[in-house]
Amino acid sequence: MQNVNIWSEEFGAATDEPILLIMGSMSQGVLWPEEFVGLLTAGGRRVIRYDHRDTGRSDTVDFEKTPYTWTDIKNDVYRVMDAHGLDSAHLVCHSAGGLLGQYIAVEAPERVRSLTVIGSSPLGGGEGAVIMRALMGEPQPEGSLPEPTPDFVAFFRTLITTPPPTDRRAQIDLMIAEQRVLHGTALPFDEDAARRLQERIYDRARDLSAVANHRLAAAAEPDFEPVGVLHQVKAPTLVIEGSHEPAKPGHGALIADQIPDARLMIVQGMGHTLLPEVHDELAAAILTHTAG
Repeated sequence: MQNVNIWSEEFGAATDEPILLIMGSMSQGVLWPEEFVGLLTAGGRRVIRYDHRDTGRSDTVDFEKTPYTWTDIKNDVYRVMDAHGLDSAHLVCHSAGGLLGQYIAVEAPERVRSLTVIGSSPLGGGEGAVIMRALMGEPQPEGSLPEPTPDFVAFFRTLITTPPPTDRRAQIDLMIAEQRVLHGTALPFDEDAARRLQERIYDRARDLSAVANHRLAAAAEPDFEPVGVLHQVKAPTLVIEGSHEPAKPGHGALIADQIPDARLMIVQGMGHTLLPEVHDELAAAILTHTAG
């Protein structure tokens, strides 16, 4: 096992039903907003969030000397649970965190009390390849997942061909621009709040550039996701997707179709980020789903 320290924090009473929040690729745990976490703890839940390796306050890795894969990122979930003394927990997952949650629900069903996936794609669906083909302007094979929206594709096409920012302000401006695209088009974008969030993310990172190692980890293990296994999920599953999801539109329904008795919830106005306007609705649904 790699000796990588993972930062985490816990809220609520130790005797309450435990929820482990799993954020997406290249993302810090503080992207689970305090207000949202507060609603869950007020509803009687013990809530844990953490930074993936190479994000936030968790250890950064010299990938050339000590490479890792997405299997290691997945296994970090077990390490966080073990560190907090949890034999099992309710997994609430966002974006690529949803792939980790789905995988764990198949691999170790005894550790998953319930599963909630938000803004995610079906395990084994080839989401990464779909996005890359969209960015390259290549045709999608028949049966592929739905493509991201044109706004998403246009932004990231520009991003991958533009030199990286060289100072703090320019980097934060770029992070805000990305958040704006992920926000969706239905609700007003609060740029002041976005700047406060991205400044916090920038300032608490040990090495902001280290998040790129998640892409290297994916490339090192292209067959990480097992195919055709979601029917094995036993945990009660709630699938949540925003009505204005830009990155993975329509993917939620495909997850719900493959997991027995899964419930699909469409949140009006939500894109790919956890907007303050939807905190109450999301928290209420998750509290009901994790009531045991």
